[in-house]
Amino acid sequence: MELDALDRGGFLRLAGTLGAGLVFAVYLPGCGRSSTSSSSAPFAPNAWVRIAPDNTVTVVVNKSEMGQGVATGLPTIVADELDADPNLLKFEFAPADQQYIDPVYGAMITGGSTSVKDMWMPLRTAGATARAMLIAAAAQQWSLDPSACTAKNGVVYHSASNRTASYGSLTAIASGLKVPTNVPLKRPDQFTIIGQQHQRLDIPQKLNGTAEYGIDVRVPGMLYAAIARSPVFGGKVKSFDPKAAKAVAGVVDVVQVSNGVAVVAKNTWSAFQGKNALQIDWDDGPNANLTTEALFAEAEELARTHRGELVALSRGNTETAKGTVVEATYRGPFLAHTTMEPQNATADVREDRCEVWAPNQVQQRSQQEAVNVTGLPLEKCVVHTTLLGGGFGRRLESDYVREAVEVSKAVKAPVKVMWTREDDIQNEFYRPMSVNVVRGVLANGTLTSLSHQVVSQSWLKRWHPQWLKNGVDMLSMAEAVDAPYYVPNFKATFIDHEHGIPVGSWRAPDANWNGFVTESFIDELAHAAGKDPLTFRLALFEKTPRAAGVLRLAAEKAGWGKRQGAGIAQGLAVVFWGGSYAALVADVSMVNNMPKVHRVVAAVDCGTVINPRIVEQQAQSAVIYGLSAALTNKITLERGRVQQHNFYDYLSLRLADSPPIDVYVVPSKESPTGVGELCTPPIAPAVANAVFTLTGKRVRQLPFSDALRA
Repeated sequence: MELDALDRGGFLRLAGTLGAGLVFAVYLPGCGRSSTSSSSAPFAPNAWVRIAPDNTVTVVVNKSEMGQGVATGLPTIVADELDADPNLLKFEFAPADQQYIDPVYGAMITGGSTSVKDMWMPLRTAGATARAMLIAAAAQQWSLDPSACTAKNGVVYHSASNRTASYGSLTAIASGLKVPTNVPLKRPDQFTIIGQQHQRLDIPQKLNGTAEYGIDVRVPGMLYAAIARSPVFGGKVKSFDPKAAKAVAGVVDVVQVSNGVAVVAKNTWSAFQGKNALQIDWDDGPNANLTTEALFAEAEELARTHRGELVALSRGNTETAKGTVVEATYRGPFLAHTTMEPQNATADVREDRCEVWAPNQVQQRSQQEAVNVTGLPLEKCVVHTTLLGGGFGRRLESDYVREAVEVSKAVKAPVKVMWTREDDIQNEFYRPMSVNVVRGVLANGTLTSLSHQVVSQSWLKRWHPQWLKNGVDMLSMAEAVDAPYYVPNFKATFIDHEHGIPVGSWRAPDANWNGFVTESFIDELAHAAGKDPLTFRLALFEKTPRAAGVLRLAAEKAGWGKRQGAGIAQGLAVVFWGGSYAALVADVSMVNNMPKVHRVVAAVDCGTVINPRIVEQQAQSAVIYGLSAALTNKITLERGRVQQHNFYDYLSLRLADSPPIDVYVVPSKESPTGVGELCTPPIAPAVANAVFTLTGKRVRQLPFSDALRA
């Protein structure tokens, strides 16, 4: 075997074969294929579930799996209402198709921690309907009333006659029945799989090498492309000389595309080397002189002058409140997503059809890009969603899909476009930079007035302008307008700061920064009032008891107020995101003038929990992601050029510096709400609040590496 032919998946498959311990055969007595089944066709009562004669249950997942667990969580919802055997559960990803849209978004999209929340009822109904039909099939086979039969673990029972029938044996009969409507759903106390800790369905594939990420896709006759893009956002190609690139061994073509110049080759290495050899003369465009400091100065001027300011929410009168005034200004940087798998996509454009394979979060947006480039009808453009090596909002964009389609169309062959890490960090849709001005008024130790001004670029306006509320991007106001505190006099305002740098969704969009501002400032107000930060917050939660619940739980488990060790202080924060509440307590010390986090305690209230282990994993993941951003992450500009390149200068948290993270979940029978992004916003302020206790210094900009070493 040639060395470059052994890809990551091939290596894992080889290792699995040699180890012979990663693949297991499962035999369940009494659950084999029934000899009475007259058809090998599966029973598919709706778009979401199929039961095969061999008793396997396949759930179609309309969300993208990027490590957050939807490929397990969504099938679990179906399986519980279906009373399926969880050991025979499988999943497959839905194609881009109208029947698989998220009923709330009205599109196929994975974001905002909405997957379980939005699909909870549709998938429960799908499972319950299939279960009712299988029971009806067994009853018909036995000439009984369906009410005399029950189902459990993939088998229908008639206890009085001691008869059983596996789901697989009933597929042919069930397929001929009329699909019922308004099938009763289970009560929460009847759940048998929901709420239990089950193995993730995607883990075996990831261990044995059969899991397919975008980077793993191989298509017969496929070529590889790397694209040289403008070093300045908005720049264009003036001219280019392909001669040196074409001289690189393996390079087969050089073509200009809308985003730059593509070097097409027989392998990735040749494509990268050809791109490096390209001679391009760029027109840098209008952003050639942008700098980070100039952009912050511009935003602060907007804040001072209130130019373009719009009111997002107002109650009472913040102008007339009397008492002790506390004011602060916060500055948050651009941030990159740094998904572990760099951006990539594969496209095969033919005369009458276009196929795309991509790790994407919005299938229909990718499909529309293919339509726009090829001019083909929508139904002729097929999008295959692979596993995603991280998303965090970056793959809500589809620029990398468009590139692959453009190159494939130009060279008339299937092409995979691959990005390097440098491509990834320097050609982003960044977390918006932001300037926030906050003002609070204390009367006799009580917060009576709070105003919060946000100056930031709206990315939602580019995506869904119809979602703006009286011109205000309410998503840009997350954790400003919907923080869990009730203050009688409150005003939140927004100024859209247009600056030419592309911005987009970043894990817990906009709450990730506004939450830092809100929770840091509330802590500052507590100290100004001479009150314990826990007590001060609880007094403001009269209308949000769930926020009080998670805060009390986190404080109790963390031992709030008790000595944690020499040189260690605690900070806390609480956040509302995606319909859920989380509170964090961080144990922090100072080492070389930088915070060192020794432990994080998280309490989460996300309604009904589908799989406790996945909730724990996502809370831990969100903390680590947010802590990286808090400590060292930033994107800066000089002469319109991004200054960061790779992980050596866009620093992320290393394993040795990652703290233990204890996660506690509030029991609930409420409908599930979001969890994947929930614990990213509160970690930075929890650490910052501990830093204040240790140093007496308020951190009003991030990352800490800038704020504490300035």
